[in-house]
Amino acid sequence: MSHFARLAGRIAGAGLVLLLSNAAQAQTITVWSGYPELEPFYKRVGEAMKAKRPALKVEVSIIPLREHEKRVALALPAGAAGDVIEMVNAMAQRYVEAGLLKPTTPEAAAFVNNNTHFDPFMQKVAAWQGKTYGVPLFRGQTALYYNTEMFAKAGLAGPPKTMAEFDDFAKKLVQRNAQGVATVSGWSLRLSGGGSGVADKFSINLFQHGGSILEPRPDGKWVTSYASEAGRKTVRQYVDNIHIAKVVTPEMPADTDAFQREQTAMFIRESSVIGDTALKAPKLKYAAAPLPRGSIVVPVLLYTGADGEKAKLAFEYAMAANEPEQLAWMLKNVGWLPNRKDVDLKPIIADTPALAAFVAPPANYAYFDTPAIAVAEEIYTRLATRLVRAYADASLAGNDAAIDAFLKEAAAESDTILRRAGLLGTR
Repeated sequence: MSHFARLAGRIAGAGLVLLLSNAAQAQTITVWSGYPELEPFYKRVGEAMKAKRPALKVEVSIIPLREHEKRVALALPAGAAGDVIEMVNAMAQRYVEAGLLKPTTPEAAAFVNNNTHFDPFMQKVAAWQGKTYGVPLFRGQTALYYNTEMFAKAGLAGPPKTMAEFDDFAKKLVQRNAQGVATVSGWSLRLSGGGSGVADKFSINLFQHGGSILEPRPDGKWVTSYASEAGRKTVRQYVDNIHIAKVVTPEMPADTDAFQREQTAMFIRESSVIGDTALKAPKLKYAAAPLPRGSIVVPVLLYTGADGEKAKLAFEYAMAANEPEQLAWMLKNVGWLPNRKDVDLKPIIADTPALAAFVAPPANYAYFDTPAIAVAEEIYTRLATRLVRAYADASLAGNDAAIDAFLKEAAAESDTILRRAGLLGTR
């Protein structure tokens, strides 16, 4: 063989190696999530996809939700984000409008817009300006969790059915030491935390009082609506429980951990508590119940900012995650409620009665969601910062005039954000 023939062979071989290297690289996708409990689910989906794509490698990167939101905000504009990005639709909207998240493949769009798979609400939150951008996966939906042993000791036969009963029950359920200081909260309220979470939880209680944070107008714009009687009742309920009834304090253990350790008698949270409690506190005696008026629904979808083969793989993965077997596993083992409607969940619900509070509420139960507008996250985050300060302010307790002034000032800031975005409507 001549020198030139050998050289040509080496070049061809190098080209083949490069081609194979690129092909292997194209078969690797990264999934970004903000829910650590979903790591085994996402890995499970990746393993299942290997039946059709043996060379596929799925890397799962999960960090706490608020940190996940920050990394998406930094990485997506720089083109350095994961291939499959899990996000709440309200958060994703700003990236969709900025062109940073890409429309789905035709196959994924057909899957999402199949009425057998998803209801119109989910199809709507997945779309913008006639194009589908995300594949719905699961949703955050809330209910009341309550410790049945604590309720029985307090002489309470069942869960509270009105917001006034929440207050009355909390007074009966709180446990105090010899100095009268609460050691087990009667009702664990979200009183602190970063990001928009405090405002999200406030909106749930606000809804029970008949209010909302933002209200749509017929022209497609929005107005703030929490500087209202419903807003006053909601803030009053928080500050009175903290500073007058003293059934909870900002310093007390809170949320799921406190409930599992029997440091609170009741709290409002999403369905994922069920799966988490089965792992961390399997002997805990508790039940779940619908809220007085209705629940927030926070749809979580899978998106991508990638193009070409990466985008195709990303949406293949999103559809694989929606296989009925995978969704049933997610509900049973993690507790998140699937968005896909044509999945038989009855056997799981029969084994886990607490799920009935989420999937079998009263006939007149109402639902609401966070507005899918680009500035919603900023509005909620800024309101959350103000709420944390308000909850710590004892001067608001029993003082409706001071509460009204607080709400008016907070709403003015929200209106400014809407106005700057060209989204402020008229009342």
